[in-house]
Amino acid sequence: MSEEEIEVADEWAAALEEQGDSKTEEDPWAAALEEQADAEATQPKADPAPITRLDDDSTPKFDVDLDMVLDIPVTISMEIGRTKINIRNLLQLSQGSVVELDRLAGEPMDVLVNDTLIAHGEVVVVNDKFGIRLTDVISADERIKKLR
Repeated sequence: MSEEEIEVADEWAAALEEQGDSKTEEDPWAAALEEQADAEATQPKADPAPITRLDDDSTPKFDVDLDMVLDIPVTISMEIGRTKINIRNLLQLSQGSVVELDRLAGEPMDVLVNDTLIAHGEVVVVNDKFGIRLTDVISADERIKKLR
């Protein structure tokens, strides 16, 4: 290599080095990700909270702080019954049509939270508003089994 080629190579190396330094300054996400990776590497991993059984009713007790999830909104719905109907009959429905459901009159309704059955109940009217009185609550063990 000639002296001139060496000088050009040195200039390129210096320029590339400067570009690499400015790239880190321009990309704060890369720096933040590096900091996060370093912090995660130095922190010990927490074991999942164990489930312990208390009392004779086998109600699971979690050894975790539930305060962080208490304000999460969930959708609660009551289901009177279900039926399957083809689209032809669905399009023929009009005001006054009767749709037969798969439940008998007087059977308890299903209480669902985020589409998961948690209880059964009956309809009540309080101050001209509908409500539901829970008659049977699904045990926590059964609800956990259904989640799996």
